[in-house]
Amino acid sequence: MLKYDLHTHTIYSRDGAIKPADAIRIARKRGLDGIAITDHGTIRGGLEAQKLKPEGIEIICGAEIKTDRGDVIGLFLNEEIRQTDHMEVIEAIRRQGGVVVIPHPFDSVRSSAFWLTDKDSKKMDALEAINARCVFKRSNRMASAYADQFHVCKVGGSDAHFGAEIANAGTLVPEGEDVAEAIRKGHTVAYGRCSLPFFHVLTTALLMERRVIRPLAKTR
Repeated sequence: MLKYDLHTHTIYSRDGAIKPADAIRIARKRGLDGIAITDHGTIRGGLEAQKLKPEGIEIICGAEIKTDRGDVIGLFLNEEIRQTDHMEVIEAIRRQGGVVVIPHPFDSVRSSAFWLTDKDSKKMDALEAINARCVFKRSNRMASAYADQFHVCKVGGSDAHFGAEIANAGTLVPEGEDVAEAIRKGHTVAYGRCSLPFFHVLTTALLMERRVIRPLAKTR
């Protein structure tokens, strides 16, 4: 089985601290066969990573889009998605031939969590059964139980915003199988562990520095 981290952020996210080149370097060091760059609201990080044309590791261009229902991840994208209605976002991903993933559903700590209902199971290609940034393990347990009940493919992702988080969680893909098809066919396995809560503190500090401290410094 090949190892992929299907949820990471770079400096192109408002709260990301990893340069695309560093994300690739760290992913290689940790034995990943592929990594998806899924910055908030943009594919710029994924496009930059792909332009580096790294050998020995697959780069998947994606984005994590904020919708009216919660976050939706699109994988294998080549165009920006501007919509905010969740169904329009899902349709936009599929028009690009992309894969629809619901990240960190049922995470009571995040306002961006997509709280899935019975009717939502057909809208996605996969959901994150393991998101390493979920503070409470019950969030991942609920996601896994939903996937089992409605026969939805399970994937995992670190949701890394800092280099030390990359590969804390990931997705196993059968060797020789196309990743997108493996997800669509439900041939993947989610694995991993939760990151330390300390990284949430770092994220808050980074946001404060970018939103408050930097603008104040520019006015002086």
